[in-house]
Amino acid sequence: MDGTQARASVPSYLVWSIFNLLCCCFPLGVAAVVCSCRSENASGVGDMARAQEASRTAKILNIVGLVCGIILIIIVIVLQFAAAKH
Repeated sequence: MDGTQARASVPSYLVWSIFNLLCCCFPLGVAAVVCSCRSENASGVGDMARAQEASRTAKILNIVGLVCGIILIIIVIVLQFAAAKH
């Protein structure tokens, strides 16, 4: 495996991070974008261990941010229905 293939195998999750930043959970989205950029930078200079760690952190932050966003949306919908009944 050459360096190009190794770099391509570390996902940065940048698109998912930006989606979380804009649509789900802003604070976790910001942290995820930072980790995604760290992953891309480390991958670019060939530091695969640091790129994988940053990628893993970005993935975890994105999952937590998405779950928080979904829970928040559900809570808002339930509160809207509860307010409409009164």
